[in-house]
Amino acid sequence: MRSKNLKLTSAVFCSFLLGTTAYAASVSGTVTNKTTGKPSAGDKVTLVSPMSGMAEVATTKTDAKGHYTLQEPGEGRYLIRADHQGSGYFIEPPPGAGPGDIGVYDASPSVAVTVEDQIFNLEAPNPKQLDVTEQYIVHNNSSPKMTKSGDSTFVFSLPKGAVVDMAEATRPSGLPTMAQPKELGSSGHYAFSTPIEPDQGPDKMTVFQVHYHIPYTGKYTFKPSVLMPTANLAVQLPKSMTFTPGSGAAYQPIPQDPSLQTYLLKNAQPGGSFEFTVAGTGSMPREQQQGGGQQEAAQGGQPAGGPGGGIGEPINQPDPLTKYKWWILGGLGLILAAAAAFLLRKPALPAGAVAGTAPVAPHLPAAAHAPAHVASPAGRNGALLAALKEELFSIESEKIAGTLSASDYAEQKAALEIVLKRALKKS
Repeated sequence: MRSKNLKLTSAVFCSFLLGTTAYAASVSGTVTNKTTGKPSAGDKVTLVSPMSGMAEVATTKTDAKGHYTLQEPGEGRYLIRADHQGSGYFIEPPPGAGPGDIGVYDASPSVAVTVEDQIFNLEAPNPKQLDVTEQYIVHNNSSPKMTKSGDSTFVFSLPKGAVVDMAEATRPSGLPTMAQPKELGSSGHYAFSTPIEPDQGPDKMTVFQVHYHIPYTGKYTFKPSVLMPTANLAVQLPKSMTFTPGSGAAYQPIPQDPSLQTYLLKNAQPGGSFEFTVAGTGSMPREQQQGGGQQEAAQGGQPAGGPGGGIGEPINQPDPLTKYKWWILGGLGLILAAAAAFLLRKPALPAGAVAGTAPVAPHLPAAAHAPAHVASPAGRNGALLAALKEELFSIESEKIAGTLSASDYAEQKAALEIVLKRALKKS
């Protein structure tokens, strides 16, 4: 896990919560439309107070040159939000007299995106339940750069009978935030409404995760439905479980870690055969996951193929999923973030599913977890504070995009504000 990949907003949020921000009477800057390369005129720019549940304390609009000025009402911590075509973009006011410049993108539902990887992480803690985390690595390499927006920015499918425990969306410049995929009829298809912003580097893309469980009798056959071309389809499961590919499914074993199994199928196309069967019980080797990450992080965690090279060939590639470990964040930090957000937001459940099921913690590749020091009390609280802060940003963005009802917004905002204040008292 490389420090350069801990995105700017993540660092901003943590320092915003735990550090000190200099007071300035006013803040000025320019909103630039990165799609056109020109100043963005007429965008609403708002000064918000996270300590008051993202209350708007000052607002203005950019002039013809994209310039804005906001007056801060008093000393305190604030954030600046620029709204452009239904999406919100946040920055922290710069210290001193520095400019508060903000970059935005034009948005359209027709922006083309690509799927590089779909990864199944499986475990069966008992013979009656199979826990699954599916991860989708999605790229937006549009030219000119535009944000994909709309009610269905990314569509995926789930097995029949799957009960969604929670879902997450990680933007190129944000921490993982809880999302609420909606079911599209009775076809087993679901859709995220999270805007998909342009990639910000070879390993700064959008990542979707869905955590669900399936009734299990000790054996289960998956029939993945690939809805768009996918460069790599990967499956990970404990060593104690068995994996059997279906007829015509060209999965290849990947030597990665002696305590788990990884199988890879390349160039998955819609309509292809990707069936596989798993059997037995087992859990991911958490003790080994908790260690071993530091050396990988120090080495940069990049496969020999170089940045953005995708999952390499099975031969001589001991850890094909290494390049994706930065965004997972791993260890207790993500578990805290997921747990906090799950308690505060209601996940979308399939029709007939029973709410109240405990969330499934993501099961990560070996060495994917952060160093052990993140489990310190200060580290845990800092991760929780950052997660709560990002959740506030998330519901604000959903409100702006019109994907969160007024009643749900009020309920979730109030709950987040209460927990945030309690967490701040303990920091």
